[in-house]
Amino acid sequence: MSDEEDAPPAEAGAPMWMVTFADLSTLLLCFFVLLLSFSEMDVAKFKQLAGSMREAFGVQADIKAKQIPKGTSIVAREFSPGEPKPTALNQVRQFTIDSNKNTLKFTDPDESKTLQENLDRQVLAEAEANRIAEGLGKEIEEGKVIVRSVGAVTVIHILERGSFELGGAEIQPGFKPVLRKIHDLMIETEGIIRVAGHTDNLPISTSRFRSNWSLSSGRAVSVAHEFMRRGVIDAERFVVAGHADTMPIGDNSTSEGRSLNRRVDVSIFQGGSYFSPSGGETMSVE
Repeated sequence: MSDEEDAPPAEAGAPMWMVTFADLSTLLLCFFVLLLSFSEMDVAKFKQLAGSMREAFGVQADIKAKQIPKGTSIVAREFSPGEPKPTALNQVRQFTIDSNKNTLKFTDPDESKTLQENLDRQVLAEAEANRIAEGLGKEIEEGKVIVRSVGAVTVIHILERGSFELGGAEIQPGFKPVLRKIHDLMIETEGIIRVAGHTDNLPISTSRFRSNWSLSSGRAVSVAHEFMRRGVIDAERFVVAGHADTMPIGDNSTSEGRSLNRRVDVSIFQGGSYFSPSGGETMSVE
């Protein structure tokens, strides 16, 4: 008898494990087909990717960058310009003198550090102005004070309404609670506190005040003394000045404008140097 006659008969069809394998392969195929059908193409990102290398060596003039900033990788979500110039607005900008240049100009690291420090001071001053304005909400509504931020300076305009008698430098008793509230809000601040008196352009000449210069200085000193009287804020932080009618914020040709100009400004400087919000020289405090 031959070997073929002795061998057991073979089973018809494929082995049983092929059924499981075929099911698994079919399920995987369906899974990837579904993934492909669900996928969406972001046209904007695709255009950025396609044009990134083409735009890599170009620069723009001082305009808002509506497309991906040139000269950077599309992987970076936050664009750091070659010549940084901080601004309070969250805008992407690039700066160049010659728009045909193929390279970006990089500033000195120390200059960039100074710019960032100035920006930080501006943000801090704005935050302080918002905090103080919230604490003086009632007084602002009554027209007694105005709070704003100018650069790295928080400015509190103490208006004449109820603060001083006409032509006088003595603080009215009813206004002292307002100054105490301002004092308490300034305890949490840091930096130089500049108290500056201002008047309108109407001349004054009395036995006590020979001119508006004397009147503005006297009012500034009265406010500073009221702040320092409690001894909580260090007296070395205060700078007192009188400007008469040289720095108006209103129109002296109208009664409303002259009323705005008769004020005492309390300016809080966030380190480094201080300057008048209405202009003028800067003075180092370091």
